[in-house]
Amino acid sequence: MVTLLTDDAWFTMPPITLEFHGPAAIAGFLRDIAAWRGPRHYRLVATRANGQPAFGCYLQDAQAPVFRAHGLIVLTLSGDRISAVTRFVDNNNLVRFGLPRMLAEGSGSGNISARY
Repeated sequence: MVTLLTDDAWFTMPPITLEFHGPAAIAGFLRDIAAWRGPRHYRLVATRANGQPAFGCYLQDAQAPVFRAHGLIVLTLSGDRISAVTRFVDNNNLVRFGLPRMLAEGSGSGNISARY
């Protein structure tokens, strides 16, 4: 993902005052957070927000065979590159995009699975 970022890309997480500017800073944050949190299984469900690509983010529950809502990621595109990644941590935003609060573990239609 980092290679797709513009040189002046931003990564933010409103309402948290967390901001990273530029590919190197964003890559460092993503690397650090992955190391801090350990291996986790995520599912992303594609949607759109303000005409831009967005993803409902779901985290696998360690105690049940489901993926629970874990925020919304919105990409801002500049040509064929990403100029901003906005990670909304409020799960209530998912409802506004017609996304569920939970996914069954076996559901895979239209989902992107990832392990970080």
